[in-house]
Amino acid sequence: MSTKGTILLTGANGGLGVAVVRKIVSWPELAAYHGLYAVRDASSSLRLRSVLRDAAVGPHSHDIVSLELTNLAAVRDVATTINARVAAGEIPPIRVLILNAAPGNIPAGPQPAKWLGHIISHIFFTQDTRNNAGAQYIEKKWQTIFHDSTEPIAKGTWSSTKEDPSFRGGYRRYGAAKLCQVMMIPELQRRIDADPVLKDISTLIMPWLVVILTWLWPNGTNRTLTKSSADIVVAAFDSNPTLGERPKELYLNGEERREMAAEARDPRKRETLWKDTIKYTQLNQKDTILANWA
Repeated sequence: MSTKGTILLTGANGGLGVAVVRKIVSWPELAAYHGLYAVRDASSSLRLRSVLRDAAVGPHSHDIVSLELTNLAAVRDVATTINARVAAGEIPPIRVLILNAAPGNIPAGPQPAKWLGHIISHIFFTQDTRNNAGAQYIEKKWQTIFHDSTEPIAKGTWSSTKEDPSFRGGYRRYGAAKLCQVMMIPELQRRIDADPVLKDISTLIMPWLVVILTWLWPNGTNRTLTKSSADIVVAAFDSNPTLGERPKELYLNGEERREMAAEARDPRKRETLWKDTIKYTQLNQKDTILANWA
C-alpha cells in the first residue's frame, strides 16, 4: 500500500479529470499516491481506464468508485465506506481532495445539488466565477445571488424556467452553484484554521476553463486540458511564490491569484450559506471531526 497517501478526484472520467489523472500517472512522485477516482458510473469509465492502463511510470494503485453528487444519501454512503477503508488500513489516508466534477447539462432543477454533494464530500473526508458575470446578469435582480436565505438556490427556484426560459436562466443557475462552492471554501478554511486538529489542512478553488490562445494568454478564457490539468496539479501539490509555502483559502485563475466577487467575500453570507448547507445535508457531529461544524 502507498505510504504517501490517497488522492481523491471527482469527475475523473471527464475531459479535465482524465487530463489530471494523466498528469498523476506520468509523474513518479504523484503515481506513488493511491488514486481514488470518483465517476458517475464506474462500469462505463472507459477514458479513465485507458489512461490508467497506459500509465507511463509503472503501476499506480487505484480504485474507481461510482459517485452521483446529486444524490446526497449516496454521497454519504460512499464517503462513509471510504472513511471506513482508511480506518481499517485498506487504503492510505486522503492527502489531496480535488473536487472537479460538474454537470454535463443545465437542467431546470436544483443545480446546486452539486455544491451540496461536494460539501458533504469535503466535510466527511476531513475526518482523516469569474468576477464579471456576463450578459446573463445584466438585470439588477440577478446581480445578487441570495440575500438572507439560500433556499431558492438549493431548491432550484432561483432564476427558474418560469422566470426566464432562455439559456441565460440555466447559466445563472449554474453560476449560483459555482458561487456557493466558491463561498464555502473560505468559510470552511476559517473553521478549519480554528480547529485544534485540522488547522493544517488547506482548501482552495480554481475556476475551470486552443493551443495558440493558451500560448498568447496563458490564463485567458480558453485553455487546453494540458494547461488546466497542470494548474490543478501544481495547486494541489506545489508551493511557490504565488501559492505560498502552505496554500490556504486561495481563489485561482489558472496560475494567477484572483480576488473573489464582492458577494463571495461577504462574511455574513458565507456563514448563512454554511448553516443552510448543514441543514440541507443533515450533517451532524458524528459525520465530521471538525470542531466548529455547526
